[in-house]
Amino acid sequence: MRNTFYSAVLVSSLLGFPGLLSAAEADQVTAADAYVRAVPPGQPNSASFMTLTNASSGDIVLKGAESPAAKVVELHTHTMSDGMMRMRQVEQIDLPAGQSVKLQPGGLHVMMIGLQQKLVPGEQIDLALVFGDGSKLQLKVPVVKLQMKMQDAGMQHKM
Repeated sequence: MRNTFYSAVLVSSLLGFPGLLSAAEADQVTAADAYVRAVPPGQPNSASFMTLTNASSGDIVLKGAESPAAKVVELHTHTMSDGMMRMRQVEQIDLPAGQSVKLQPGGLHVMMIGLQQKLVPGEQIDLALVFGDGSKLQLKVPVVKLQMKMQDAGMQHKM
């Protein structure tokens, strides 16, 4: 009788609840070379960049991010519109199975809007990446001072 019960639990978990046997998406993704851009005093927004690698055999979706360093944290990309680069929010960033996706200036990035603290070079901020299954990858991201390139100066943020 007990073997029948355990067999039924095993079969139902394999067929009906496949998520119980798979690891959380956050456990399948690594973040490399992460940093957040230091900004001048009074600048209310910044961005974080990194390379995300999906080590799993299935596609994973990055749905959002959270940080106590900003009021709002969103996923963004750049698009060319009317001859100008503009930033816009995206609902998700796809992380194909076994591949890396680079979040970088001029491309996909994590936008931090309404900074709640000074971003001091050499310090770190907390940043959590939120995946499609609700799992989170907790990061300590260093603040880095970068020189603005001419292309960055012409970008406008459209919200």
